[in-house]
Amino acid sequence: MLIFCIIVYLLLNLAVGFWASRRVKNTEDFVLAGRRLPLALATMVTFATWFGSETMMGAPAHFIEGGILSVIEEPFGAALCLILVGIFFARTFYKWNIITFCDFFLIRFGKKAEFLSAVMIIPSYFGWIAAQFVAMGVVGQVIFGLPLTTGIWVGATLVMTYTLMGGMWSISITDFIHNILLIIGLVVILVILLSQTGGFAPVVAQQPDHFFRFLPVQHSFQSWAEYVAAWITIGLGSIPQQDIFQRVMASKDAKTAVRSSILAGILYLTVAVLPLFIALIAKSLYPELLQGDPKLIIPRMILNHAPVWIQVLFFGALISALLSTSSGAILAPAAVLGENLIKPRYPHLTDQQLLAVIRGAVVFVTLASVLMGLARQDIFELVGESSAFSLVSLFVPLTFGLYWKRATNAGCLASMSLGLGVWLLCAFVLNTTFPAILYGTAASLGGMLVGSYWEKPNKSNLMPLPQ
Repeated sequence: MLIFCIIVYLLLNLAVGFWASRRVKNTEDFVLAGRRLPLALATMVTFATWFGSETMMGAPAHFIEGGILSVIEEPFGAALCLILVGIFFARTFYKWNIITFCDFFLIRFGKKAEFLSAVMIIPSYFGWIAAQFVAMGVVGQVIFGLPLTTGIWVGATLVMTYTLMGGMWSISITDFIHNILLIIGLVVILVILLSQTGGFAPVVAQQPDHFFRFLPVQHSFQSWAEYVAAWITIGLGSIPQQDIFQRVMASKDAKTAVRSSILAGILYLTVAVLPLFIALIAKSLYPELLQGDPKLIIPRMILNHAPVWIQVLFFGALISALLSTSSGAILAPAAVLGENLIKPRYPHLTDQQLLAVIRGAVVFVTLASVLMGLARQDIFELVGESSAFSLVSLFVPLTFGLYWKRATNAGCLASMSLGLGVWLLCAFVLNTTFPAILYGTAASLGGMLVGSYWEKPNKSNLMPLPQ
């Protein structure tokens, strides 16, 4: 029954993708759903940006071992990101008729900045998408008994297929369905588990001191640096990401873009804590589950100790989260590759030809992410590196480009290059104990300031700043 229901659910996703494909007439339809999403759809599609493998499997595994301080990055940093986008970025971006995030760098800083930002954005997604595919492979192992490799390929093919058909229209409609199922499933499971423990108080009483502490236990410079790094990895690092941009920009107007992003952040924080509590209760009720892989504690508990209808609800919710996150993440770098790398070199491409290029890029991004997932299967590590990549290279030039008139082309290019270079050096060569992401962000800030004061502003830096 469980397998039958999941197969039907997956076929439903393909059907929605086929239906949505009939609404795709041009590139804007495919990438931004024609900029016509109402508040409910826009909120749901933005909420689904990261509600995937890390939220449902990675974060719960870290939470039951390290408490609140081990999950600052996700879900708290992720919720912070969506709220900041709504307050400081959504309204301004919506007023410009641009398709991708990199179009901002073209208008504000020129073609070199556009090219460099695209080169940096595209590979930053491979790790994120790979994490979702690995989680799909794990689900295939648990439910169907498939080898991990086979599960990764099957999940990737499914997501790629319905993303190819309908683009953001497919993602928007399926995300709406996914999220309803996701929220219902998690709430029902939590209520049932709490009835077995007699409430949450007995579970809390079993946890060690400082488990629910929100601030560092040790007041040392190193501990506070690690705490700040956890907040900003996704909290700031995912602001300059194409998937955020295209989901918010798919709204029907600027007011909807702002509201949907803020509401999505609040909804994300509310719903994303449910898997954490579910895992904690599972640890309390069935401690033997800790003997295996910690990220499988919830799936194993559901399979071993829940009736079939609960299994259908949970795995439907889990698959929903993975599909929602991975589909948008695949479309994002594909849109950048087509719009900001291919189109400038072939300016005579028609809109239909560009649409075909972006669809081809969807296939390329999927294959690259599958290969990374097969090579590296640590979900938490893949997700963290993906967000760090964009923080150290793109956040500073984006923010200064919007809010500092003095920012110049030289400052932008220096910020991107120095930030990424220093982070790579500290994280993978020197292996510094101090968070490498802070070194990279500081270098990015320094590059922006030095480069901007070294080069005089010119007429190419005339983008209107937000009012």
